[in-house]
Amino acid sequence: MRWYFRFQLSLGDIEELLFERGVVVSYETIRRKFGAGFAHRVKASRRKPGATWHLDEVFVTLRGEPWLLWRAVDQHGVELDILLQKRRDKTAAKRFFKRVLASCAEAPCKIVTDHLRSYPAAKAEIAELAHVKHVFVKASARVNNRAENSHQPTRERERRMRGFRVPQRTQAFLSSFGPIRQHFALKRHLLRASLYRNQLAARFVAWRHFTELTQGSSAF
Repeated sequence: MRWYFRFQLSLGDIEELLFERGVVVSYETIRRKFGAGFAHRVKASRRKPGATWHLDEVFVTLRGEPWLLWRAVDQHGVELDILLQKRRDKTAAKRFFKRVLASCAEAPCKIVTDHLRSYPAAKAEIAELAHVKHVFVKASARVNNRAENSHQPTRERERRMRGFRVPQRTQAFLSSFGPIRQHFALKRHLLRASLYRNQLAARFVAWRHFTELTQGSSAF
């Protein structure tokens, strides 16, 4: 699963890599069984989310039909949650706000969004968010909205998978993809080589703990 979510490999690629190592498993088993559980453990181990939420939505195409992928990240770029929906009206925004609140221990001090009117309309009806500071940025300017950049790995994976197809499977995949990918995606350009290797080694140790594997075991 680490290979699948960290690198741009298909489930078929993973099935073949495991077969080479003597592990016979269906790609359907890999897709259905492990990702959500591992992603949940990764999210549970993360530090407390930042006090600023950046929210944004982007169109994705599922078998020719447009859908909206809603995403929330904190000021550090850590993904808080995603939700695939058909619309971007007040009801959809309210549903997304509630989902993000459920995944975070505390409400934010500030919310940053584009000028989509659904955000303030939905926010006003949620008690935990009604008095939270709301900052608007121009979507075209892509200023100070980390959620804009957080869509890029999804776009890259969408191209590698030749598009998403089934809404439920897409939601399940992307819900696991973000936390697991970010667990290993250190900001290498900001770290000395030695520090990068030390931090990456620590992430591998944590991953073995999440997957309940020992040092010498081969891992999904």
